[in-house]
Amino acid sequence: MIKGTGIDLVRIERIRRAIDLQDGAFRRRTFSEKECAYAEEGRDPAVRYAGMYAVKEAVFKAVAHGTRHGNFDYRIVETGHHADGSPYVEVRPALQKLLAEAGIRQLHISITDEGDYAAAIAVAED
Repeated sequence: MIKGTGIDLVRIERIRRAIDLQDGAFRRRTFSEKECAYAEEGRDPAVRYAGMYAVKEAVFKAVAHGTRHGNFDYRIVETGHHADGSPYVEVRPALQKLLAEAGIRQLHISITDEGDYAAAIAVAED
Protein backbone atom coordinates (compact mmCIF):
# COMPACT_ATOMS: atom_id res chain seq x y z
CA MET A 1 0.00 0.00 0.00
CA ILE A 2 1.23 3.51 -0.78
CA LYS A 3 1.94 5.46 2.42
CA GLY A 4 3.08 8.70 0.83
CA THR A 5 4.19 10.44 -2.33
CA GLY A 6 6.42 13.42 -2.91
CA ILE A 7 7.51 15.44 -5.91
CA ASP A 8 9.94 18.30 -6.29
CA LEU A 9 11.04 20.61 -9.10
CA VAL A 10 14.38 22.43 -8.90
CA ARG A 11 15.81 25.17 -11.07
CA ILE A 12 19.28 23.89 -12.02
CA GLU A 13 20.81 27.37 -12.03
CA ARG A 14 19.76 27.89 -8.41
CA ILE A 15 21.68 24.76 -7.39
CA ARG A 16 24.65 25.76 -9.57
CA ARG A 17 24.88 29.10 -7.73
CA ALA A 18 24.54 27.45 -4.33
CA ILE A 19 27.34 25.01 -5.16
CA ASP A 20 29.63 27.81 -6.34
CA LEU A 21 29.08 29.97 -3.24
CA GLN A 22 30.31 29.61 0.31
CA ASP A 23 33.43 27.56 -0.46
CA GLY A 24 31.44 24.32 -0.83
CA ALA A 25 29.40 24.68 2.37
CA PHE A 26 26.10 23.93 0.62
CA ARG A 27 27.57 20.77 -0.89
CA ARG A 28 28.95 19.58 2.45
CA ARG A 29 25.73 20.13 4.40
CA THR A 30 23.43 18.72 1.70
CA PHE A 31 25.17 15.87 -0.13
CA SER A 32 27.12 12.78 0.89
CA GLU A 33 30.64 12.18 -0.40
CA LYS A 34 29.26 9.45 -2.68
CA GLU A 35 26.70 11.85 -4.17
CA CYS A 36 29.37 14.50 -4.73
CA ALA A 37 31.62 12.02 -6.50
CA TYR A 38 28.74 10.93 -8.76
CA ALA A 39 27.78 14.52 -9.60
CA GLU A 40 31.34 15.58 -10.35
CA GLU A 41 31.71 12.72 -12.87
CA GLY A 42 28.94 14.20 -15.02
CA ARG A 43 29.24 16.54 -17.97
CA ASP A 44 27.41 19.22 -15.97
CA PRO A 45 27.60 18.45 -12.24
CA ALA A 46 24.88 21.01 -11.42
CA VAL A 47 22.30 18.91 -13.31
CA ARG A 48 23.13 15.86 -11.20
CA TYR A 49 23.21 17.85 -7.96
CA ALA A 50 19.82 19.39 -8.80
CA GLY A 51 18.29 15.96 -9.46
CA MET A 52 19.63 14.56 -6.19
CA TYR A 53 18.45 17.65 -4.31
CA ALA A 54 14.97 17.11 -5.78
CA VAL A 55 15.10 13.49 -4.53
CA LYS A 56 15.83 14.68 -0.99
CA GLU A 57 12.85 17.06 -1.08
CA ALA A 58 10.54 14.47 -2.64
CA VAL A 59 11.50 11.81 -0.08
CA PHE A 60 10.94 14.30 2.75
CA LYS A 61 7.47 15.04 1.39
CA ALA A 62 6.66 11.34 1.03
CA VAL A 63 7.89 10.39 4.51
CA ALA A 64 7.69 13.33 6.93
CA HIS A 65 3.92 13.34 7.40
CA GLY A 66 4.19 9.89 8.97
CA THR A 67 6.80 10.93 11.56
CA ARG A 68 7.08 13.28 14.50
CA HIS A 69 9.88 15.16 12.79
CA GLY A 70 9.17 18.41 10.98
CA ASN A 71 12.48 18.31 9.13
CA PHE A 72 15.59 16.23 8.81
CA ASP A 73 19.19 16.39 7.72
CA TYR A 74 19.24 16.16 3.92
CA ARG A 75 22.33 13.95 4.02
CA ILE A 76 20.34 11.02 5.40
CA VAL A 77 18.65 10.72 1.99
CA GLU A 78 21.46 9.50 -0.24
CA THR A 79 20.79 8.84 -3.91
CA GLY A 80 22.62 5.87 -5.40
CA HIS A 81 22.56 4.57 -8.95
CA HIS A 82 22.31 1.02 -10.25
CA ALA A 83 24.64 -0.15 -13.03
CA ASP A 84 21.96 0.75 -15.59
CA GLY A 85 21.84 4.32 -14.23
CA SER A 86 18.47 4.03 -12.50
CA PRO A 87 18.36 5.81 -9.13
CA TYR A 88 17.55 4.44 -5.71
CA VAL A 89 17.74 5.69 -2.13
CA GLU A 90 20.47 4.24 0.09
CA VAL A 91 18.67 3.34 3.30
CA ARG A 92 21.14 3.90 6.11
CA PRO A 93 20.31 3.73 9.88
CA ALA A 94 19.15 7.36 10.32
CA LEU A 95 16.73 7.13 7.40
CA GLN A 96 15.67 3.60 8.37
CA LYS A 97 14.58 4.94 11.76
CA LEU A 98 12.29 7.53 10.13
CA LEU A 99 10.93 4.99 7.66
CA ALA A 100 10.15 2.53 10.45
CA GLU A 101 8.39 5.27 12.44
CA ALA A 102 6.24 6.06 9.40
CA GLY A 103 5.54 2.39 8.63
CA ILE A 104 7.42 2.57 5.33
CA ARG A 105 9.37 -0.44 4.08
CA GLN A 106 10.29 0.68 0.59
CA LEU A 107 11.00 3.87 -1.34
CA HIS A 108 10.77 4.22 -5.11
CA ILE A 109 12.25 7.25 -6.84
CA SER A 110 12.61 8.66 -10.32
CA ILE A 111 14.65 11.67 -11.48
CA THR A 112 14.41 13.65 -14.69
CA ASP A 113 15.77 16.87 -16.10
CA GLU A 114 14.83 19.05 -19.03
CA GLY A 115 16.17 22.45 -19.93
CA ASP A 116 16.45 24.61 -16.83
CA TYR A 117 14.85 22.14 -14.41
CA ALA A 118 15.39 18.85 -12.62
CA ALA A 119 12.56 16.96 -10.96
CA ALA A 120 12.13 13.90 -8.78
CA ILE A 121 9.27 11.85 -7.47
CA ALA A 122 9.25 9.52 -4.47
CA VAL A 123 6.69 6.88 -3.59
CA ALA A 124 6.72 5.41 -0.08
CA GLU A 125 5.28 1.93 0.36
CA ASP A 126 4.52 -0.23 3.40
